[in-house]
Amino acid sequence: MIRPNLIIFDCDGVLVDSEVLSCLCLSEALARYGISLDVDQALDLFLGRSVPAVLQHYEALGCSIPSQFADDLRTGVRAAFRSSLCPIEGVNSVLGDLQIPYCVASSSDVDRVSFSLSLTGLASHFDTRLYTSQMVERGKPAPDLFLYAAERMQVDPNRTLVIEDSVSGVKAGKAAGMRVWGFVGGSHYRSRDGQAILREAGADRVFGRMADFWQAD
Repeated sequence: MIRPNLIIFDCDGVLVDSEVLSCLCLSEALARYGISLDVDQALDLFLGRSVPAVLQHYEALGCSIPSQFADDLRTGVRAAFRSSLCPIEGVNSVLGDLQIPYCVASSSDVDRVSFSLSLTGLASHFDTRLYTSQMVERGKPAPDLFLYAAERMQVDPNRTLVIEDSVSGVKAGKAAGMRVWGFVGGSHYRSRDGQAILREAGADRVFGRMADFWQAD
């Protein structure tokens, strides 16, 4: 491909290896309200989705989740991240070598993204170039967040590359008219066929190591 004018990175599962930790926390938080959801189910249903999307899912099923759920989940996630969160192997080098403008666009909230990047030593790469689903009307798989990020970065969506690990994120990038590379190097893809999952979602390329970022398949 022609080198893009902007690269948009998802955060969870692309910059930090957080998806399994997050889904475990979600499972535990829901269990406190009598809702059974194991980690594999959480990955299938909510990978790349926001907390409001989780609440909407269960509201549609007639499950009432108290308002303190989001705070409970946030507390659990922060504790798990402090204990176990790691950056994706090789991503620090990729970011350090980039000569192209780049930013983050995540379904997580700004506080969580900032916390994750700070914990893993990646925050200095992004400064304030952090965009989240809080900033748009519709989260992924709608294109709104990626279009918003491109607008703020003053780059044409057609000259933008998205790096995503989820079906919803891949679909959002493609709906925004962007090139999308699927990344399957996170621990949540160790027992799942990420290549097939993200190819089916529409990814233009799928790769599993940050060391191969610019390597042609």
